[in-house]
Amino acid sequence: MLSALFFGCSSNHNALPKVIISTDRGDIVVEVDTIKSVVSAKNFLSLVEQGVYDRSLFYRVVRPDNQPNSAYKIEVIQGGLFADSLIDRQTLIRHETTKETSIMHTDGAISMARALPGTASTEFFICIGAQPELDYGGRRNPDGQGFSAFGHVVEGMDIVRKIQQMKDTSQYLVSPVLVVSMRIK
Repeated sequence: MLSALFFGCSSNHNALPKVIISTDRGDIVVEVDTIKSVVSAKNFLSLVEQGVYDRSLFYRVVRPDNQPNSAYKIEVIQGGLFADSLIDRQTLIRHETTKETSIMHTDGAISMARALPGTASTEFFICIGAQPELDYGGRRNPDGQGFSAFGHVVEGMDIVRKIQQMKDTSQYLVSPVLVVSMRIK
């Protein structure tokens, strides 16, 4: 199924694959751009298809009020496996910049979290509002390479915004949001 979705051979040849992120707070639907973002999109869809994200979490929220020491403030929610012991089992992927893909960190963009370029695997975030400091050349990350956006939320931004407003301690949710499952629509 993944190969048919990845290469655009679904029943609607122009449609990009969509993933339903079912959380204990409601559903979020993301459209995954397999045309512009080949590496990150393929990785994400493969992890979804394997069930890696089932029972994962949205665990981090970043708002202007909880990043006092950052010169370049952003607004995102972050999800994934959370535990290093689980993340370390997954393969690292090549970094795709927004300069390469032209998928910018606009409202609802979904993107791979990383430390250094080439260290992304499972952790992802969703932007609330435009976040140009996360694009190639942005100043949020000192290397200037930005992050790898690979799609956009098409339904459920109200759920994303509600998660972002939940109580946190140093950006980590006091009560993480359970991702019950992720499925390719």
